[in-house]
Amino acid sequence: MTAAQRGGNGILSLVVEDKESLYQAYLPYIKNGGLFVATSVPYQLGDEVFLLLSLMDEPDKLPVAGKVVWVTPVGAQNGRPAGIGVQLSSEDATLVAKIETYLAGALNSGRKTNAL
Repeated sequence: MTAAQRGGNGILSLVVEDKESLYQAYLPYIKNGGLFVATSVPYQLGDEVFLLLSLMDEPDKLPVAGKVVWVTPVGAQNGRPAGIGVQLSSEDATLVAKIETYLAGALNSGRKTNAL
């Protein structure tokens, strides 16, 4: 999984290449679902961001608007990667269903992720 910042305008690119990376990035416990985006760029809670999501074998990048609801700063404990948790909007229900289909059976595994 890779993430890149485009300028300082809140546009991020997130590339999820495989099921394990998707498991690490997906935040099912956030209302409407969420994605963890690794970045060292500082964000504040409530910031609006726009993601261009490349999801595994999907042919097109998926545009996703969201709000920062989680911040893991650079140098966080336990070697956690710096980044942000982006809450998806209720309009992204189709994307959430697609993600949960990819992760069928893995969501309840209890394994650690990039956020927890």
